[in-house]
Amino acid sequence: MALVLVEHEAGVPDDASLQALALARELDPGSVLDALLLGADGAAAADTLGRHGVATAHVAEHEALTGFAPDAWARVLVDLAERSGATVVAAAGSERGNEVMARAAARLDEPLATNVIEASGSGPWTVTRVRWGGSLLEEARLDADRALLTIQPHAVTAVAMGDGAASVAAFTPQLDSGDLVVRASERVGAPTGGVSLADAKVVVSAGRGAGSTEGFAGVEELAALLGGAVGCSRAVTMAGWRPHTDQVGQTGTKIAPDLYIACGISGATQHMAGCKGAKAILAVNSDPEAPILSSADYAVIGDLHEVVPAICAAIREARAS
Repeated sequence: MALVLVEHEAGVPDDASLQALALARELDPGSVLDALLLGADGAAAADTLGRHGVATAHVAEHEALTGFAPDAWARVLVDLAERSGATVVAAAGSERGNEVMARAAARLDEPLATNVIEASGSGPWTVTRVRWGGSLLEEARLDADRALLTIQPHAVTAVAMGDGAASVAAFTPQLDSGDLVVRASERVGAPTGGVSLADAKVVVSAGRGAGSTEGFAGVEELAALLGGAVGCSRAVTMAGWRPHTDQVGQTGTKIAPDLYIACGISGATQHMAGCKGAKAILAVNSDPEAPILSSADYAVIGDLHEVVPAICAAIREARAS
């Protein structure tokens, strides 16, 4: 049996969790696939999860689970895995997924394979996982009673396979004060509205080449014209020009838009690890030798402060005609 921790927002599973379900389903096609959701509104995900092969959606309901509590999540996951006899326990390789699975592995005293993109076997398992910010793929043997995995976001395609709903099994987990030492008490939304960076179909980013906070004016305009989100490189957040929530990269947000427009970004390995899921990359850079050009599908060699306004003007003119 495979058990997957599914992250959701008001009963809507996120894409990375659906991708984790797809890999768990492929790992053992004949096995039962169950899901764990935290929070009372998790039951609303039953229809979606059923289409992705889930037999039972286990919904943990507890007053302490209204916010993120990594130790509590890990305890619920471990208790359910042991009670159900799951031989595969997986989650999305998100910030929460990696943190919860690391704590679950510590509780079970078993190894954890993170950032997995392929897996096979039935104990020992063979896993292929992303290392060094995406510059290296490692094939490793996982020899344990259970396969504990986190799935690299955007590395596996989530495909619906049916139209039935998963059955819902609600339960109240046993928790104590030690499980709630670390707990999110408040959630603060992004300072601006619009589409989120992780979900945007178009992302327009700028790096050190923007020059300043004001240098993002053209990038913001282009993103607005395309209905996209604004991103940036780590150098920008370190300079204080943009908040960390805008950072694309290994230590920021991993994105998978239809189009990624990278302006004045050199293309360091850590940044490319965050945008490798993009279907197409357009690089705007004044340096014809910038590393990002080797990964770009299209490139414009020039100053972003000249190129980006020209693109904006062309879009406005085309829409006006």
